[in-house]
This record gives sequence, structure tokens and C-alpha cells, in this order.
Amino acid sequence: MSHTILLLQSTSKLDSRTYSDYESVDECLDGICKVFEEHLKKRNPTSPSITYDISELFEFINEISDLSCLVFQKQTGQYKPHNKEWIKQEIFQLLRKQAAGGR
Repeated sequence: MSHTILLLQSTSKLDSRTYSDYESVDECLDGICKVFEEHLKKRNPTSPSITYDISELFEFINEISDLSCLVFQKQTGQYKPHNKEWIKQEIFQLLRKQAAGGR
């Protein structure tokens, strides 16, 4: 488990900057998926359920003005930054693992 900080700026406006911290990278990635799901719920308020595929999630990530993760590195005692491409690769791996039954 590596403490992870999510930095998100949803629009070009500086006041849209937010951050969240998580106990692990996987929790952070789940948090990003939840942000997307909330976005979908706001766009479809009357829909009883929300479904999406990974390409829609990745398109959402690409459209976010700024998104990065800072992952704590125990060896150095520092946080390592990761960009959108890394985040998408990690989300893909996490969802693949979940689809396989969490193995």
C-alpha cells in the first residue's frame, strides 16, 4: 500500500482544483472512476442506472484539464508524480484484475 494523492483540475479555471488522498493506488483509481460516475449521473439525472465502457472513461480523463497522482515511494520518502497516461494504464490493469475476479 502506497499513500496516493490525486490532483484534479476539472476545467481551465484555477478554482476547479481539488485534491484527495488515498491509502493506496487502487483506492485512488477507484476514486477516479467514482468521479466519472458522478459526472455521468449529473448528465443523466433521470436514468435509474449508469453504464459505461472504458473508452468513455478514458475520454473523460483526457478531457479533464489536469489530472495526476502523487504516489509515495517508501524507499526514498518522496512522492513520485504520474500523468494521465499512467493513470489510464493503471485503471485498465485494475479493471482487468476486477473482471478476472480480483486475482
